[in-house]
Amino acid sequence: MKLIKHVIILAAGRGMRLMPLTKKIPKALVKLHNQSLILRGIKKIRNYAKNIHITVGYRGSMIAEHVIKNKVNSVINTDGKGNCWWVFNFPFNLLNEPILVLTCDNITSIDFLKIFADYKKKNNPPCMLIPVKPILGLEGDYIHRENSFVKKLSRVKKSDIYCSGIQILNPKKINNLMKEKKDFKELWKSLIRIKKLVVSDIVPKKWFTIDRVEQLNFFNKKFKYV
Repeated sequence: MKLIKHVIILAAGRGMRLMPLTKKIPKALVKLHNQSLILRGIKKIRNYAKNIHITVGYRGSMIAEHVIKNKVNSVINTDGKGNCWWVFNFPFNLLNEPILVLTCDNITSIDFLKIFADYKKKNNPPCMLIPVKPILGLEGDYIHRENSFVKKLSRVKKSDIYCSGIQILNPKKINNLMKEKKDFKELWKSLIRIKKLVVSDIVPKKWFTIDRVEQLNFFNKKFKYV
């Protein structure tokens, strides 16, 4: 039996900071070690997930063709919509169960068994962020917390952990708490206000994100596999 019933991989972004690589292809199809970023994510999660869903936007048909060949369960067109649009719309808004959310540009090693155990330990909150240790040169939102509750996300005020973009959330619980939000930052702020945003105690041992051409080149040269 699969550990995770539903996984969403966010792949709608254009990746402007990866130009000129993304002039003709979307960010998700940029290759790392001769394999697309999105396919790396699919392969990493396949053994744990029953259903894999991909959100697409810029040049979405190219990603759709690529991932359908690799047997994902659905492709969600979010072109012109916010990155959390799907949380508030059919059929995901009806799901009263945890969904793992990944981003196509995250290069990481995660113990999925541990993070889902931690999610249950924290009483199955509406949303739990998976934190990572800050890396020099990689931008991110610093997480400030009190015990397991997120108090603030900041690009300026530093802390010992970053927001990775990886999270576990329950769409039904979120819909019961608020009206539709455009993007995850707005959603997280709303959850912080009502003390419903939680951060995991599990920090991935390895984490990197591909945001610029220099980072892609660095990773291709320095690291063989994560």
